[in-house]
Amino acid sequence: MTDSPAAPRAPRGGKRERLAAAAADVFHRQGVERTTLGDIAAAAEVPLGNVYYYFKTKDQLVEAALGAHRDRFAAAAAELDRLPDPADRLKGLIEGWVGQRETAARYGCPFGTLAAELDKRDDGLDRSAAAVLQAVIDWTEAQFTALGRADARDLAIELVAAYQGMSVLTNALRDPEVMAGRGRRLTAWIDSLARPVDQN
Repeated sequence: MTDSPAAPRAPRGGKRERLAAAAADVFHRQGVERTTLGDIAAAAEVPLGNVYYYFKTKDQLVEAALGAHRDRFAAAAAELDRLPDPADRLKGLIEGWVGQRETAARYGCPFGTLAAELDKRDDGLDRSAAAVLQAVIDWTEAQFTALGRADARDLAIELVAAYQGMSVLTNALRDPEVMAGRGRRLTAWIDSLARPVDQN
């Protein structure tokens, strides 16, 4: 959910940032339980000892991965915010989701799969994941509010829920076209909501 072609990946500069970005990607492909610190070190192209320097536990890496997802979404949202029309911003968000359809078909939603896995735990990481998802809903709500919709909150939840649902189906059926088709329908839905109401 947090990736978009409009948003650049986190810079490859600092090792901590590289490890956090690598953790987000590896957790997406393998899940938290199946991922070792060595897997993340290899993906970040840093020595394993560096992982322990920055992160003492895997849970700290999970927190960092959640931060990477939050930063990726913030970067995508900042890019979309440059568009003057809120409907275009929402359609840009959908376009970014659809652009990740091949990845979704193989691994599911980059963030949704992690959030679902963390929900099975009782260590507070589920609440950290919920905060990232809340940021997506809040930004989406702001776009619907800018469209003049009194039901902006409900529409935001509907849009984000639609994305999560199409991600699950795309992944379960291993069919990127599920997401492409649903993305077209969501784009048409945004157009219908943005159309001025006929006063006659």
